[in-house]
Amino acid sequence: MLKVKAGQRDAMGLLFERYHRRLFGYYYQLSQEAELSEDLVQNTFYRMLKYAHTYQGEGEFITWMFHLARNVWADYYKKQQRLPTEEMNQAVSLLVAEETETEGQLTQLRRAIQHLKPERKEVLLLSRYQGLRYQEIAQLLNCSEANVKVRVFRAIQDLRKIFRQLEQQL
Repeated sequence: MLKVKAGQRDAMGLLFERYHRRLFGYYYQLSQEAELSEDLVQNTFYRMLKYAHTYQGEGEFITWMFHLARNVWADYYKKQQRLPTEEMNQAVSLLVAEETETEGQLTQLRRAIQHLKPERKEVLLLSRYQGLRYQEIAQLLNCSEANVKVRVFRAIQDLRKIFRQLEQQL
C-alpha cells in the first residue's frame, strides 16, 4: 500500500489479488448476495486508491482495509435506508453452525442471533469468521484490545442466554 501511496498504481493489482477474496467473503457473509458483494469489493478498492494518502503504514494493512470496508458497508446501507441486521444474523449463524447438532438448533440459533445487538454481531463476525486478532479489531473499532475481548465475551454470553430462552419457549 505504501507503493500505491507513492504513486505506483500498479501495486494495487497485487493488493487486489491478495485480498479481494477475503473482502468478498466478508461482504457475502453480511449480505448473502454475490453481485452486491462484488460491487462492495470494487468500492472498497476504489476507496483504497482514493484514500491512499491516509495510509500511514504503522499498523497492519488489513486493519486499515477493513476500516474502509466497514465504511463502504455502512454507506451502502445508509443509501438503502435499511439496517444490515438480517444479513449479519445469517453471517454469524454460519460462524457457529458447526457447534449445533441438529437443523432445529441451527434454526433456533438464527432466531437467537436476530436478538443480538448489531455491534455484538459485528464483533463475532470479525473475530470468528474473518479471523481478525483482537488487536486488529481494537484498531478497527478505535478501542482497546481488552475492550474487544470483553465485547466478544459478552456477545457470546448474550447469544447463549437468548438461545436458552428460545429453547425453553419450545
